[in-house]
Amino acid sequence: MKKFQVVGIGNAMVDVLTRADDAFLAEAGIGKGIMQLIDMDRAVDLYGQIGPAREVSGGSAANTIAGVAHLGGRTAYVGKVKDDQLGAIFAHDLRAQGAVYETSFAPKDADGETGRCIVVVTPDGERSMNTYLGVTEFLKPSDIDPAMMADAEWIYLEGYRFDGPESHAAFAKAINATHAHGGRVALTLSDPFCVDRHRDAFRLMIREDVDLLFCNRAELLSMYQTDDFKAALDAGAKDVAILVCTDSEHGAHVLANGAYWHVPAVPTKVVDATGAGDLFAGAFLWGLSEGYDMPTCGRMGCVAAAEVISHIGARPESSLKNLFKLHGLI
Repeated sequence: MKKFQVVGIGNAMVDVLTRADDAFLAEAGIGKGIMQLIDMDRAVDLYGQIGPAREVSGGSAANTIAGVAHLGGRTAYVGKVKDDQLGAIFAHDLRAQGAVYETSFAPKDADGETGRCIVVVTPDGERSMNTYLGVTEFLKPSDIDPAMMADAEWIYLEGYRFDGPESHAAFAKAINATHAHGGRVALTLSDPFCVDRHRDAFRLMIREDVDLLFCNRAELLSMYQTDDFKAALDAGAKDVAILVCTDSEHGAHVLANGAYWHVPAVPTKVVDATGAGDLFAGAFLWGLSEGYDMPTCGRMGCVAAAEVISHIGARPESSLKNLFKLHGLI
């Protein structure tokens, strides 16, 4: 048995969560429902404009790994923070979830700071993300421990981390070490704008290296540059062994080995959509590594996503295993 069921690689940052209305978004120049990259000056300015906020460790793939760890999975995470206050918050929060986190901190005198994402949640539950990457942008191949990758059943790569000068090389090192020892590779596309920036690199990686692709409807349509959703699903299924596409209130679509399953969403009141896809992926990967079939893994993902959007924040506040039992999944 390998030491880790899932090792995540991606952004390491702190989420700053606050509530506001659409008028605030307009006044502050924040695009609704998308992720915008910002610089340090903009991050400081926005932080001064928002009201009361909650600070928790975040980053898309880190949320996924926290979800797997919450379920009792054997996990580790690789992502760069600085030796500063927010870096300490990130490391403590992730380790407290039960994940191994051993990435070396950027030193105190390094340029930049620990990344942070100012997440503004509007009354309709939509989240608008303003992301200062900081030192997490500079994840390097030297941050990848080949022995850790070799000891992973799955590695989970975050599409957002394609925005970085050495991230592609870091991913390649991780992929090679994982595949060389019989592990498998999952990738999340993260955001349609991220796909637009890196479409060719994504396509090459998906075809040559990825065993499981996570995406949502918008990301999949962007990847295959079509408005025909079925055509995009079919194209994705040809490129990768397992394709999992979330579809908001319409649930999720799972395609593998020539088979297709539609998994219905779990009805819930949307309080904060932050982390829905992240926790879906975490539950799906946990189920897969525990030997559950594809449709059951999809249902686990929908249950986990429903839990996380029912409250503020991207980490579960109720026992996912208890919810799985309630839904007859375990």
